[in-house]
Amino acid sequence: MNEPEKLIPLHGGYRNLKSFQVAQLAYDVTVRFCDRYIEKRSRTHDQMVQAARSGVQNIAEGSQASGTSNKTELKLTNVARASLEELRLDYEDYLRQRGLAQWPPEHPALMRFKARRCATLADVREWVEEERRGQTRTDTDRQGRRKAAKLSVPASVKVRECPSVPGSAELVANAALSLLNLACYLLDRQLAAQERAFVEEGGFTERLYRVRSANKKL
Repeated sequence: MNEPEKLIPLHGGYRNLKSFQVAQLAYDVTVRFCDRYIEKRSRTHDQMVQAARSGVQNIAEGSQASGTSNKTELKLTNVARASLEELRLDYEDYLRQRGLAQWPPEHPALMRFKARRCATLADVREWVEEERRGQTRTDTDRQGRRKAAKLSVPASVKVRECPSVPGSAELVANAALSLLNLACYLLDRQLAAQERAFVEEGGFTERLYRVRSANKKL
């Protein structure tokens, strides 16, 4: 027997959303990045941090508001998506204006970053340190010649050798872009699902009508 529809269904649970988790990590990375590489008194510093924060906060607020307003959930999720898009452009501008490379998805270091599946800022910092150590450390072969040491990579990940040694700012900016690309993709899917639910089921007003009608029939 089907349970009766609830006027206020289960809602919230945003901490379990992959979009929230990735956006939150991008926020933590951005705060660290801006404190290290962006002038603290500059407008760019504040805008990047606030855009990252807006992405996280609006995902959470939209999820919490979904109990009584699908329309508000849609609106706030879209605000989160727009904020992360703004932040993505800021990182792209940072790289372009300083003559640093914006890496393609198949870049070796970026492939290693994705393979790590970083969940915390500490994970990202460890990856940066490993890249910096691994790219500059050398070993000696049997003939006494120096050769660059290779980083260990999962067998399932195919990468090409990268001759350049990126700096920490370039590494972090590209890692942040990778996180933002994923967060934006997840939010696009989330928005599409919310739109379908709103069209098919309506919002709080329609649910209120259905619940009241069902109660009258009891």
